[in-house]
Amino acid sequence: MCGIVGISGTSPVNQLVYDSLLLLQHRGQDAAGIATTQDNHFSMFKSHGLVRDVFRTRNMRSLPGNAGIGQVRYPTAGSSDRIDEAQPFYVNAPFGITFAHNGNLTNPDELREQLFRVDRRHINTNSDSEVLLNVFAHELQLASDKNLDKPALIFSAIRALHCRVRGAYAVVAQITGFGMVAFRDPNGIRPLCLGQQITENGIEYMVASESVALEGIGFHFVRDIAPGEAIFIDETSHLWAEQCADNPKLNPCIFEYVYFARPDSTIDGVNVYNARLKMGEYLADKVARELPLEDIDVVMPIPDTSRPVAMELAARLGLEYREGFIKNRYVGRTFIMPGQAVRKKSVRQKLNAMGVEFKDKSILLVDDSIVRGTTSREIVDMARAAGAKKVYFASAAPAVRFPNVYGIDMPTQQELIAHDRSVQEVCQEIGADGLVYQDLEDLKKAVQDLNPDIKSFDTSCFDGIYVTGDIDQAYLDRLSASRNKDKESIGGMSMNMGIASE
Repeated sequence: MCGIVGISGTSPVNQLVYDSLLLLQHRGQDAAGIATTQDNHFSMFKSHGLVRDVFRTRNMRSLPGNAGIGQVRYPTAGSSDRIDEAQPFYVNAPFGITFAHNGNLTNPDELREQLFRVDRRHINTNSDSEVLLNVFAHELQLASDKNLDKPALIFSAIRALHCRVRGAYAVVAQITGFGMVAFRDPNGIRPLCLGQQITENGIEYMVASESVALEGIGFHFVRDIAPGEAIFIDETSHLWAEQCADNPKLNPCIFEYVYFARPDSTIDGVNVYNARLKMGEYLADKVARELPLEDIDVVMPIPDTSRPVAMELAARLGLEYREGFIKNRYVGRTFIMPGQAVRKKSVRQKLNAMGVEFKDKSILLVDDSIVRGTTSREIVDMARAAGAKKVYFASAAPAVRFPNVYGIDMPTQQELIAHDRSVQEVCQEIGADGLVYQDLEDLKKAVQDLNPDIKSFDTSCFDGIYVTGDIDQAYLDRLSASRNKDKESIGGMSMNMGIASE
């Protein structure tokens, strides 16, 4: 999962891109990068770390231009230590393109082979984003031989790209001599929205992964970019939009509403905060059916994502709501940290239990989801150590039983605590006195209540149904083997580096 932004402005945009990346920092903490363009020249800087740590004054001064793109990167298995996989990416032909991508392709190996054998393009990293960039560049090269005007040329290339590429992708790119391009995969799995503002020098446009990035720097939210749609903004701030997919259908990733997106964002017509309140309503009804309410003294969220869910659940059930965990806001999100050991250690660094709220009480803890179970187990232990008599647990999401192949770093079933375990077995694994998962249909309704036009979602991590239609058990087995190989490679590399340093 990553956050991307692109701004086509009328004055220098480096500070605006930087500020918008800060607003998207929750989508990726591994690396950050910005690329700007001025007088047909690209300037770029990217590095590991948080946005505030990557960019210094000297770096910002090296990014001139009235148009720019940026990305915050989410670490993926086996590649989080490689700076050459940080984005934006760049290719010099045709024309010169900088490129940032959020999502994950499901046929990168097939495309990589085609690019080398047929298209004669070399891929220098393991990143599927570089594969996607080179497919786009190749199709743009082919389209440029057709004597089309600039918008038609770009839309022709994206139309061809949709025919070759499978998976999830939201993209923003700059093309020398053309302008800025943004497009979304035909299923609309990953979010992308358009904004604008009027300045004394004219109109400025912006695209971003979430609406909060637009509004936070003064842009007006215009609309979501539709599945399969492409936006082209030329160097004179004229905007064109065209549907470039044959059979687009909106299937947004429902995990965006559960966990990833900021609560103050609106995605595909649904305010994330309100969606989480709705999740609390539906979850409350199931808790009332499955847990002894008379035995619960207080409801507590595991901050921060689950707070709206817990608040609404407590109100609906007439239970007391309290904040028992205090969060250290200077520790990153444990779910997107690379490595189980790092994740486990950071839980207690991130949260501190207040004994006064737990002592001699039966607690219902509410979290957004249970993925690997590491965080949940640690938190239950912390609640008991703080004096809780009983600890019940409720998840705003259903049991995560399947890998996500569209950009969330939970690719193997063996890593998922709910894989091949019943609810009672998961309850025992995390050490709780009772466990309730949200029903999948209720989760869908929580979002659809706010936008009935969304007819379906990507819910593959809950039900194993992959909307791209190209994922089978053989694919998942290969993915698991590849991930395990990456882990072994990283371990070996670390050991060799240690010996060398001695």
